[in-house]
Amino acid sequence: MTITYDRIDVDTPASTVHTLSMAAALNLALADAIAEDPAVVVFGEDVGALGGVFRITDGLTARFGEDRCFDTPLAESGIVGTAVGMAMNGLRPVVELQFDAFALPAFEQIVSHVAKLSNRTRGGVRMPMVIRIPFGGGIGGVEHHCDSSEAYYAHTPGLTVVSPATPQDAYSLLRAAIASPDPVVFLEPKKLYWSKGEVDTAATVDIGSARIARDGTDVTLIAYGASVPLALDAAEAAAAEGRSVQVVDVRSLTPFDDETVTAAVRSTGRAVVIAEAPGFASVASEIQARVFERCFEYLEAPVRRVSGFDTPFAPPKLEHWYLPDVDRILDAVDSLHWEDRP
Repeated sequence: MTITYDRIDVDTPASTVHTLSMAAALNLALADAIAEDPAVVVFGEDVGALGGVFRITDGLTARFGEDRCFDTPLAESGIVGTAVGMAMNGLRPVVELQFDAFALPAFEQIVSHVAKLSNRTRGGVRMPMVIRIPFGGGIGGVEHHCDSSEAYYAHTPGLTVVSPATPQDAYSLLRAAIASPDPVVFLEPKKLYWSKGEVDTAATVDIGSARIARDGTDVTLIAYGASVPLALDAAEAAAAEGRSVQVVDVRSLTPFDDETVTAAVRSTGRAVVIAEAPGFASVASEIQARVFERCFEYLEAPVRRVSGFDTPFAPPKLEHWYLPDVDRILDAVDSLHWEDRP
């Protein structure tokens, strides 16, 4: 069976450019969506008066009222189950599951109902809902507060899975996700919440499209979420050694933009995939396989991966050993048999 995805077009106002953190860009996207569409409702644990653990929903309840942004009990399966009922009846719920591993009690709801209702009803019942999940490491969180569980969702047919790496994509991707008639798991790299950049509210992003974050001719680094700025740092360090490194920001884990990624790798002949999650049976290994299948005759060396290790997520004091870093990426680049290149 082939899962098809609708193209999402988001109507946006005249261009307004701000310099915002990723957290503020997400907040603005939620506010704009609530203001423009009375069907949009935002809810989750502590998202109301507190504004969420990471303050992504700060001020929304005061501005729009408790009917549009409200707190829930500490029951993730209940949060997602309630959102399913809302979506079935014409609303567009946006739920926050406070931390990545906190989402696991709702996993059965997401896989058994959110992902399958449209297929089960032959499109008769759609699920226009967004599940926002802060994910990944880099903040020194303890167990259950830092995890990279994207492979669970990307492996589930019927779910769209996206992750922004810039404030601009945080705004534009979230607007597109809320407009989608199908369920979107929106993975927010918590390490990047405080990163800043320009945000044009008129700029749109198609779900399912990757972007070239940096041009280069010698090797392609493929990354998503918090690994994108890391890949850019590695590219800058490699440039000091005389190598021209291209960086691709995947953005959309599923649907996956094979066209952009394949063209990028074919242009350089070498590739390294970077992700925080453990490497075994991961999104990184899927990207690696897809690149091998589509670029084999163009490759001058095997496709490498730099990922988290196949262990539980490291505790705060050991996190820096677990997460990919610039040195590990440069080691992978160095392993690509440069002496064989004409």
